[in-house]
Amino acid sequence: MGKPSQTPSGHRFPGASRDEDVAGFVLDGDGVVSAWSAAAERLLGFRPADVIGRPAAALWPQAFAGPSGDDRARGADPGHHRAVLTRRDGGLADVVLHTSRLLEPGGHEGVGTMVVAVPAPPPAAAEGQAILEALFTQAPIGIAVYDRDLRFVRINAALERIHGFPEEKALGRSVAEVLPGLDAMAIERRLKGVLDSGRPVVNAVHQGRTAADPDREHVWHVSSVVLTAPDGDVLGVTDLIIDITDRHRTRERLALLDEAAMLIGTTLDVRRTAEELVDVLVPRLADVATIDLLDDVVEGAEPEPMRHGPVAVRSLARTAVDPEIISRIRRPGELQNYPPDSPHVLSLADGRPRLIPVLDPDADWLCDTADERMKAMVTYGIDSLILVPLRARDATLGLVHLYRGRTREPFEPDDLVLAQDIVARAAVCLDNARRYTNEHMAALTLHASMLPRSVPDQSAVEVAQHYRPSRVHAGVSGDWFDVIPLSGARVALVVGAVPGTGFQAAACMGHICSAIRTLAQVDLTPDELLGQIDDMVPRLLEREHSTGSAPVVEGLKGSTCLYAVYDPVSRRCVMASAGHPPPAVVGRAGDVVIPDVPINSPLGQGDPVFEPLELELAEGSTLVFSSHSLQRPTDTCETLAARLSSVVADRGRPIEEACRAISDLVAAHLTMEDGLALLLARPRPLDPGKLATWTVPPLPAAVGDMRSLVLRQLDQWGLEHLSFSTALIVSELITNAIRHGHGPIRLRLILDRTLICEVSDSASTSPHIRRAATTDEGGRGLFLVAQCSRRWGTRYALAGKTIWAEQTLEPDRAA
Repeated sequence: MGKPSQTPSGHRFPGASRDEDVAGFVLDGDGVVSAWSAAAERLLGFRPADVIGRPAAALWPQAFAGPSGDDRARGADPGHHRAVLTRRDGGLADVVLHTSRLLEPGGHEGVGTMVVAVPAPPPAAAEGQAILEALFTQAPIGIAVYDRDLRFVRINAALERIHGFPEEKALGRSVAEVLPGLDAMAIERRLKGVLDSGRPVVNAVHQGRTAADPDREHVWHVSSVVLTAPDGDVLGVTDLIIDITDRHRTRERLALLDEAAMLIGTTLDVRRTAEELVDVLVPRLADVATIDLLDDVVEGAEPEPMRHGPVAVRSLARTAVDPEIISRIRRPGELQNYPPDSPHVLSLADGRPRLIPVLDPDADWLCDTADERMKAMVTYGIDSLILVPLRARDATLGLVHLYRGRTREPFEPDDLVLAQDIVARAAVCLDNARRYTNEHMAALTLHASMLPRSVPDQSAVEVAQHYRPSRVHAGVSGDWFDVIPLSGARVALVVGAVPGTGFQAAACMGHICSAIRTLAQVDLTPDELLGQIDDMVPRLLEREHSTGSAPVVEGLKGSTCLYAVYDPVSRRCVMASAGHPPPAVVGRAGDVVIPDVPINSPLGQGDPVFEPLELELAEGSTLVFSSHSLQRPTDTCETLAARLSSVVADRGRPIEEACRAISDLVAAHLTMEDGLALLLARPRPLDPGKLATWTVPPLPAAVGDMRSLVLRQLDQWGLEHLSFSTALIVSELITNAIRHGHGPIRLRLILDRTLICEVSDSASTSPHIRRAATTDEGGRGLFLVAQCSRRWGTRYALAGKTIWAEQTLEPDRAA
């Protein structure tokens, strides 16, 4: 008997467990049995003599009779089919008949037919085979079978549609040959791992393009299982492939929206918010992203209503996947002009987004634009565009541009929807940042207007100041200081702190600063001045509460202030505190003293008493005023003294440098919300040669004598040009003191940056300036004093008053 032919795969026929179980017999060209195997005898019970020479159609008419049966009997219909054969004992054998041509020597097809009868599988196995066939022909998921060399053995119709590659061209070929648009190495690495380990892989993700849809990238879930024969031999591996492109994109969009919500708007800075937006958009959604804002919006102003026509916007942020493209985009801060018919202007005007899947380089708006960089981007390969207006509270703030290059799929409507969602969230953050910027600029302006930009013109102290902003709310806090020149060459040194930060703290600070500067000109003592401020606080709060709106001055209640007045003539300093820490006094030798200033209550706390402290300052000492305590919580007096002494006692160090060094020391124990105002003052006593004092007899004749003494003193100071005006001022002031005041009367001249004339008496009342009628015999004295002096005024002491007048020196006569 000839050798049975093999199946194309080279394995036993399905259902055969051993070679001797294969029942075979041979038919000649007429369908007559010419050979009979022992296995056939065991299966059907016929001996070779019973069947050889007899036609198969006569033995088993149900399998070999009829048109198709005759063909099978003659070997004209090679293949396999199920049949029922009659056994010698009359029983029936359910078999699967496999027929194939016999080959002659040399490989030529012969005239005989080999028939192999294999017991048919049981009904369950047949059902499984039917299910398997149905799975390959009807299942919507892709199925691929690979042999042990990872070459395609079979693919189903669904996979043909996914790959765009027919089964007949795929069989026997590798993944790289069939699917050049995928990562073949990764796929084969996964398949080989399943073959080697026998462990399945579930839902591996592969991404790429196939011939079925070459212009769009797809994503698939692939599960791989090893295939084994009943005897345990590994036959190959199979893939189950599901296209999850839409689901994957939806999940990516949701993830991008979540990421945008977390990453955009982390600060209240307009520029930083715009940068966060472009960083989210690239590369996840676009290859290039730029943001333009209307020019006023960048500075925090309210956006103007949009009108048709050319629009100028300012570039705020940009980013790109390719650094080379950056050079073709407007730099942040540059103005960008778009022609009236461009989609950019139309989108800004009507507030609607624009999707241009493929840019037309010959479009009128692109050809007419003066922006060569836009043309260069198109030339470079940018050919898909999305424009989304930044809108918040029904106002347009600017425009977001998204671009894709030719190496990526053009934008789709779904991309536009996603971009709109992200930009809508970012627009709210940008508008919040813009409004904060607006408020912050106002607060900064108010805060800066309250702080002295330079040291006022005075000689009593050498001053250095330093302001350190808070690290939140963009640096606006309620910490402040001031230097206020007073009459008699004196100077007021003030430092304070308003609770809180931001615009409200700056507004409260403005109220206090303005009030103190006004009251300082009245020459109130420190305790009286703080009393007046304390009385002002509840009245301001009551007035704002009565309007029904949230009071801006709420922070006044609880504000602290330290007010000190230094007199360079007496070298004495009087200070009072409203809940504020005292200054430190650092001596020339480095010794540090914290004056025992009564702290009293903060402003507006209902305690109107502010006890003062008066101390004499030694020559070469330095006063250190701070809006916060100079002492750390863990500091002892000795520790504080050591830190301040090492900085301030170095007389060779400029006072400005010492001020910054102390600021660094104090700032180390502050919170992020705390600002710091620091003021250093080195008192300078008045030169005794620039002071002249006389006691005036309470007699009218003394006026002439005092006038002579004053003129002689002016000659010594080289101020003869002020003789007439000074003599007139002295005469009027002494005359008023003699006529309306009480003794003793004292006259004092001070040569400072101005010439100061003071007349003191023990009366608490003072004359008032008025315009005298032509018929009046008197009443012109103070009017003449005002005309001859730069400024004049009255200050009060515990007993009596002083009326003073200042005259300007010539520049070359200045002391």
